[in-house]
Amino acid sequence: MEITDIKVRKIVNDGPMKAVASVTFDDCFVVHDLKVIAAQEKTFIVMPSRKVAGDKFKDVAHPINAAFRAVLETAVLKAYEEAPEPEENSAPVEQ
Repeated sequence: MEITDIKVRKIVNDGPMKAVASVTFDDCFVVHDLKVIAAQEKTFIVMPSRKVAGDKFKDVAHPINAAFRAVLETAVLKAYEEAPEPEENSAPVEQ
């Protein structure tokens, strides 16, 4: 499986979420709403999830092995670093 496109939308806020990404695989399957998080001097990705019982969340899409997770995270973070900064007048995104 090859990552064929990554779209990153940086957001303006003071919280840990810095961007939302969509990743396309093999030009035929896309996963939306990966989050780029900056916390405790580290930047990482969080897979799309949904709320389940109580305050717990469960990933709705995720890599099934550490090797591909590393490939995906490296690609998304590279795209995040290369993405243009959001305009000053853009509205903050709710988390």
